[in-house]
Amino acid sequence: MTLKKRWLAHYPEEIPTSIDYDEKPLQDFLKEAASNYKEKKALHFLGKDISFQELYNQSIQFASYLQQLGVQKGDRIAVMLPNSPQAVISYYGALLVGGVVVQTNPLYKERELVYQLTDSGAKVIVCLDILFPTVSNVRHETELEHVIVTGIKDYLPFPKNLIYPFIQRKQYGVVVKPEQSQDTHVWSTIMKADTNRYQEVSVDPKEDLALLQYTGGTTGYPKGVMLTHYNLVANTQMCQAWIYKAKQGEEVVLGVLPFFHVYGMTTVMNLSIMFGAKMVLLPKFEPEEVLKTIEKHKTTLFPGAPTIYVGILNHPKLEKYDLSSIEACISGSAPLPVDVQQKFEAITGGRLVEGYGLTETSPVTHANFVWGRRVSGSIGVPWPDTDATILNMETREEAEIGEIGEIAIKGPQVMKGYWNKPEETEHAFKDGWLLTGDLGYMDEDGYFYVVDRSKDMIIAGGYNIYPREIEEVLYEHEGIMEAVVAGIPDPYRGETVKAYIVPKKGYALTEKELDQYCRKHLAAYKVPRIYEFREELPKTAVGKILRRQLIEEDLQKVQ
Repeated sequence: MTLKKRWLAHYPEEIPTSIDYDEKPLQDFLKEAASNYKEKKALHFLGKDISFQELYNQSIQFASYLQQLGVQKGDRIAVMLPNSPQAVISYYGALLVGGVVVQTNPLYKERELVYQLTDSGAKVIVCLDILFPTVSNVRHETELEHVIVTGIKDYLPFPKNLIYPFIQRKQYGVVVKPEQSQDTHVWSTIMKADTNRYQEVSVDPKEDLALLQYTGGTTGYPKGVMLTHYNLVANTQMCQAWIYKAKQGEEVVLGVLPFFHVYGMTTVMNLSIMFGAKMVLLPKFEPEEVLKTIEKHKTTLFPGAPTIYVGILNHPKLEKYDLSSIEACISGSAPLPVDVQQKFEAITGGRLVEGYGLTETSPVTHANFVWGRRVSGSIGVPWPDTDATILNMETREEAEIGEIGEIAIKGPQVMKGYWNKPEETEHAFKDGWLLTGDLGYMDEDGYFYVVDRSKDMIIAGGYNIYPREIEEVLYEHEGIMEAVVAGIPDPYRGETVKAYIVPKKGYALTEKELDQYCRKHLAAYKVPRIYEFREELPKTAVGKILRRQLIEEDLQKVQ
């Protein structure tokens, strides 16, 4: 397969087309940061500051405790935490013992948790105190040997740490007080344990796994994506190269993207450690809290997802806050509507560009240039050392310029494979290319466009319809806050187009108004036949709208 890297002609001279990646484990970067930025703030969390030296010391402390529990190189350690100091410490502490981190969504229900823990064979889990009952209910169905329990209050400053249990009781109706035992371990006790026993573990960056990151499981069961230290180091160093104006040791990164999602883990946590940047952590996305945090901490880098930027733009008190510190934002996890991009840049004065990637690629493969030529509606161009092509859907050969086909990727950030699923791993690759399952095309300048997930494409009356195109039009309507389009069964057309709409407050939208609006901007066969108005749309933890869940809800209604 031949490939003309025509996108390289557009690279700014500051971005290298190839990088000499550090062949060392991820945890080495934390050690270096602790040496280079000892007293500098590494984390800020709800009023509490932690320096790089303290962060490293506590990661070593955690690693030492794991070794005392008998954790060996290659053992899987599940981390079921929101963004917090403990999430960073347990991640790097696990890597320090040669462990494999299994990022686990704190929103998981028991069934989902059992599947992931069983599939990964996790030996240890670190969880929030309010999740301890859930973990306790399922641990007998798993291979778990140890549960480590922590709480938000563990890193709150006085007097917040005393007040928080009362807030927790009011919010969740529970205050959990686990006791130290042979198989249950309390974070505060761990941090006071003997620290002199840590034994350094040798890691081969290119061969040894750092992470088992489970895919979303929108079709079938989630798969554990095997990412090596080298995969993650390479992708993070690509990110450093892409935002070349960012200054080593000087940036302030907003950590609202969850670290249990690979995008937040790479572009916030790992990038900040490599950059010597201060991470300002928020355990969940609340628009006003984000606005306050940006103004107070003068955030410069703000990786996010489209729904996060939409939530901020539609906040009634937006104009009260100074967001001018923002310099660069790369949006991922879902398509970025052009209208959202333009409004966000106008308000902040910073740059917001769309990127693209998958869990299987650590995750980023493409982005528009933050400071350079960018194309609205495009996911941009491949990152350094990343090859991309479009495969014809029938012949599976390289497609022509402008022809829609499946996006395929090669690069140092591409996964080793799926955990314990050799057949699925084999199906994911063709001649060394990772098959993404996304439909797109490349223009004559080498810029790539995603038209949709192959499984999301709607076939109505023989026409191929791409939901993203319709969503772009809907987002330009002044009365729409959020929109998603899906194909639902239709006895005549095979499928028909349905739009799920969240109106902006104060707008009384009607189907007739939207039908007339869409007919002005779309071919007749693309116009939604059904509109459903909702107060909110179901989303993943990172803010990706769950199109499949909406379709399943509709299917249940007609059964």
